[in-house]
Amino acid sequence: MEYHRPVLLEESVDALAIKPDGIYVDVTFGGGGHSSLILSRLTTGKLYSFDQDRDAEEQAKKIDHPGFTFVKANFRDLKKYLRLHRVKQIDGLLADLGVSSHQFNVPERGFSTRFEGPLDMRMDPQAGLSAREVVATYPEEQLHRIFGIYGEVKNAKTLARLIVERRMRHPIETISDFKQAISSCTPKGKENKYLAQVFQALRIEVNDELKALEEMLEQTAELLNPGGRLVVISYHSLEDRLVKNFIAKGKFFGEVEKDLFGNEIKPLDAVSRKPITPSEQELLQNSRSRSAKLRVAGKRE
Repeated sequence: MEYHRPVLLEESVDALAIKPDGIYVDVTFGGGGHSSLILSRLTTGKLYSFDQDRDAEEQAKKIDHPGFTFVKANFRDLKKYLRLHRVKQIDGLLADLGVSSHQFNVPERGFSTRFEGPLDMRMDPQAGLSAREVVATYPEEQLHRIFGIYGEVKNAKTLARLIVERRMRHPIETISDFKQAISSCTPKGKENKYLAQVFQALRIEVNDELKALEEMLEQTAELLNPGGRLVVISYHSLEDRLVKNFIAKGKFFGEVEKDLFGNEIKPLDAVSRKPITPSEQELLQNSRSRSAKLRVAGKRE
């Protein structure tokens, strides 16, 4: 199975400011592009790469480096699994929050609007909730909320009502069932963009992605050594906002806290004020990089 070159590959690994003997974590192994580049810069250092995907696990077996360990787990359990490997502090962590293009290209995973397949979308096929169950069982208000918030779908209310009406008549089992069920509120000429938003909303809900991201970021702040780097590539505004707020304030909502002297109490400082975005060259080569934003922070000394 061919994996594509990761988005912002050199930029993100450069941003880790790798020490050859340091300890690093890649929480989104995917096809192993970032991990391989990180390993090429380590001598006695160690890299722990997380992924809950079976295909990623297979891909990881191809890596032959004494400092490499693959951890089959969701990155929200970061601290727990690092502790199992007796790792208390790390020098840098990289997260590429895009679903790997490989997952999009395997029809039976049900991530892509392009293929026929089951309405699934679970990153971990052993996990409980699938997109089919969300579509079949969620009440209208809840569907309205996830399409509105996670997909930023304009007619989320109409869409939710339509799904509830349709599922009473016919079970919605597959991607084509679903596309057919919602065809009357899919804007003509903008089908692809609309379906991408709707699918994004389901994927975020099924995998509890935003909550998992918050938990991972909070643990990262504790695990990093002073001066250690956090490097995150996000692809939509919901994720980017969480990352941006956490770097700026040490929390996801509200204002940064201050001590008695008015100094900000937060674990990280942004390394670059603005996010790094793909070059013209990369945009031409890879359409998936269009929405990518790379943010870099350092743990306060």
